[in-house]
Amino acid sequence: MTPDPSRFWLCAAFALGLSACATVVDDAERLAQNGQHDQALSLLAQAGAKDPKDPAVRAAWLRQRDLSIGQLANQADAQRASGRLDAARALLLRLQAIDPQHPRTLASAAELERATRHEAWLGEAAQSQAQGRADEAEARVRQVLAEAPGHPAARALMIKLRERNKAPEAPRALGAAFQKPMTLDFRDAPLRSVLEGLGRSHGINFVFDKDVRLDTKISIFLKDVTLDDALRVILNTQALDRKLLNDSTLLIYANTQAKQREHQELVTRNFYLTNTDVKQAQNMVRTLAKTRDLFVDERLNLMVVRDTPEVIRLVERLIAGLDLPEPEVMLEVEVMEISSNRLDELGLQWPEQISYGLGPTALGVTPLEIVRGDRGSLRAAISNPALVATLRETVSRGNTLANPRLRARNREKAKIMIGEKLPVFSATAATANVAGTTSVTYLDVGLKLEVEPTVQLDNDVIMKVNLEVSTLIARVAGPAGSIGYQVGTRQATTSLRLRDGETQILAGLIKDEDSKGINGVPGLAGLPLIGRLFGLHTDQRVKSEVVLLITPRVLRNIGLPDAEISSIPAGFDASPGAETLRLRNQGRLNLPAPGGAARQASPPAAAPVAGAAASAPAVPGAAVPQATLVLSTSGQVEAGGTVAVTLQNRSTAAITGEIAFDPQLMQAVQAAERQSGQVGFTLAAGGEQVFMLRALEAATGQNLSVSVVGLSATGSDGSAPAVQVQGDGNISVAAK
Repeated sequence: MTPDPSRFWLCAAFALGLSACATVVDDAERLAQNGQHDQALSLLAQAGAKDPKDPAVRAAWLRQRDLSIGQLANQADAQRASGRLDAARALLLRLQAIDPQHPRTLASAAELERATRHEAWLGEAAQSQAQGRADEAEARVRQVLAEAPGHPAARALMIKLRERNKAPEAPRALGAAFQKPMTLDFRDAPLRSVLEGLGRSHGINFVFDKDVRLDTKISIFLKDVTLDDALRVILNTQALDRKLLNDSTLLIYANTQAKQREHQELVTRNFYLTNTDVKQAQNMVRTLAKTRDLFVDERLNLMVVRDTPEVIRLVERLIAGLDLPEPEVMLEVEVMEISSNRLDELGLQWPEQISYGLGPTALGVTPLEIVRGDRGSLRAAISNPALVATLRETVSRGNTLANPRLRARNREKAKIMIGEKLPVFSATAATANVAGTTSVTYLDVGLKLEVEPTVQLDNDVIMKVNLEVSTLIARVAGPAGSIGYQVGTRQATTSLRLRDGETQILAGLIKDEDSKGINGVPGLAGLPLIGRLFGLHTDQRVKSEVVLLITPRVLRNIGLPDAEISSIPAGFDASPGAETLRLRNQGRLNLPAPGGAARQASPPAAAPVAGAAASAPAVPGAAVPQATLVLSTSGQVEAGGTVAVTLQNRSTAAITGEIAFDPQLMQAVQAAERQSGQVGFTLAAGGEQVFMLRALEAATGQNLSVSVVGLSATGSDGSAPAVQVQGDGNISVAAK
């Protein structure tokens, strides 16, 4: 048959077209692999324009278009997230050049428009913040966070706005100017008079709750204590509590549960625990801190506590001592199984049987039928060869080594198994109505090691070690076609304590087998010496030993907290975390019974607190040209009430003297000095003392005066400087 030329040229053209198509697609793929997606897409677009019906080029173009748009869109998202909007706009133009109606292109354009709007809003918020319009700034930031909750710049700005707008934190103690030493001496004085005297002399503001009883009588003697300590003692002995509104203003209220809930401010704190189970932390906080409101989230290992600032500080220190990382240890284990097998075979192997009967030449005769005339054909036969001499020695040694490195947490088991699992089949017999079944279980054969470490504080490691080495000895056939295995096992369990880096060797798991066998002529093979001429003697010795070397290396131990965290002041049983009532070392406390005499305490004079506004530090040996004594009173008092007279020594010399007043109009609160009209005093350098005087009924409507007389000063060098008195002792007595 003659080939058709037209068909030939048609096939050739089709082949050339396929070749050209494959070349374009391959070139486009190479460009895409090099990151030149635009060039690859342009090449495929040109090829598709020449032949729009080519399926290979069109499929490659669609695939390359989606790939290019996806990568460009991802790059645009990354640039927009990092705040580089100009770069994101350039990438968007490339996306629109490829396919402006593609969903990824439209989504990128919408996100870029939103990011531009957010940038403008944040700019307005920053400008409002700089101009002090915090509310407007916060409103703009909230608009951004409503559309993009994870916007990093908006969240950072919101944190700054909240920090500036939050309520001022309540101070924990009075200012430094109120920490200087002072002396108080009151007997049966109303609480109102005591606090008013302290307030007027030290510039402290008191705000009283409506349920505070200010007419309560108080008797107290405090010498060389700070004003802060004195107030805490007075309030605690009168079942009162305080709340610091600022460093010079206190709110006084009754120390009852109802008033505590009414006046104490609460704080909410989130504790994200890293190393401790949140349930254990919850039990500890409820038991020790007696916190009011507590919430835990096991998913985040989060504990949220809502309580007073004092309790929150206590919880913080408790969590700091509990949330410690667990110790970890690296166990370097080396397991060796050393085995040897020695086999000696020496002797002559004689034939085990001799046969007598027809030989192979008696053809056609059945062995069970012997013709009488053929009895001469019977003969003896021995298997060939008749005698075999054996002289052989076999020696083999084995050394199986496993050297794993296990990292384990404290009190957690680490397991390793090196070997194989042998299937064990068990079959059940069929019954009348139930067919037989076969099940399979697996038996572990090999090396199994379990180690449970416990890391001590001194870097010693206590380990519970369980080692088991098993070997397959034989297969055993069971009933109904089931198969079992005979397994030899050597096992060791121990507990040991090792130092960090110390290596312990566990050996002695020895298996020693010695067997002998004789195969030969009965009676002769067992003879000594010559018995090997009549039989084969076999001597076999198999010995194996398992050796375990284990070395612990502590990677991380418990980092013990500081001593101040280990010993935490916990407040009182009714008020966990509250400040202690103990005084500082510069003062002593004596609380006399009401109406009784106060015993004078004689502590060493305390130096004034550094930085105090009203006194200068004493310099030993320095010349004192003049001593200054400041006299002040509470100013006004009702008839029958008490007035506070404060003396402040603002010099480096000790001052002694007396305060004088009219005994017909005023009297000292102290019983021993009520009729004298004078009260003596001694003020150490920088010291202060408060005296309480009661205005009698005869002084109603009069202006009284308190003065100081008999003044003398003694410097640190023994000099006697002059004493200058500042202030006045005027008192106005009003009617009740």
